[in-house]
Amino acid sequence: MFLHVKNIYKKFAHAEVLKGISFSMEQGQALTIIGSSGSGKTTLLRCLNFLETPDSGQIDLKGKCIYDAERDRNCSDVQLRNKRLHFGMVFQQFNLFPQYTALRNLTLAPELLQLERAPRNEQSAIKKKIDEAGRDLLIRVGLADKMDAYPYQLSGGQQQRVAIARALALNPDILCFDEPTSALDPELTGEVLKVIKDLKNEHTTMIIVTHEMGFAEKVSDHVVFMAHGIIEEEGPPEKVFHNPESPLIRSFLQKEDFY
Repeated sequence: MFLHVKNIYKKFAHAEVLKGISFSMEQGQALTIIGSSGSGKTTLLRCLNFLETPDSGQIDLKGKCIYDAERDRNCSDVQLRNKRLHFGMVFQQFNLFPQYTALRNLTLAPELLQLERAPRNEQSAIKKKIDEAGRDLLIRVGLADKMDAYPYQLSGGQQQRVAIARALALNPDILCFDEPTSALDPELTGEVLKVIKDLKNEHTTMIIVTHEMGFAEKVSDHVVFMAHGIIEEEGPPEKVFHNPESPLIRSFLQKEDFY
């Protein structure tokens, strides 16, 4: 099993947001998480990315435990950063650096990571390699002509494609998307979904939180439906979308105009 999440709990003050989340996925799969607002989807992604620290539970990746709450609850910032590198995160609001070009948004983090431990005489070659990789990624997401553009010069769809390329630049084991089209006008949504479909065709391992039900049905290998901080139902898309057992998911899909 490539990723195995075991019994994750997360509480904020007196609000228990995640109440024992467990699931598994194989390498190259696309797992989609759906559910109403407030069900815990984003908190789960943030726990996987270590932007939040789970109160209890365990995360295994490639057969190795990378997080155990009993062992790692008080780990250092450096340790958290190293754990975070396993999961690339694409946010709702892009979170690009406005003062940098599209290309620089991609190359900044790899440079900071690689140059801090590289001999001075190798740094020029490393920078060149990172720059070339960044250019290749922007070409890959259809932005060959926007490398020197600043975020304010890009549409929302273009900014989100830069954000996807930036997440890929660190070569994460799993790419996570938190509602990647929710901040976009409908006419810009398609260009971002196309990039995600292309990544799926390349067997990129992905966890996608989305309200795009039709897209989720087409791109997913496995679907997780969350409600009230638990996994209410999960399974292949044909089962979850067309033959669900839980009345909660049937009600949710009706509200989303899926039927």
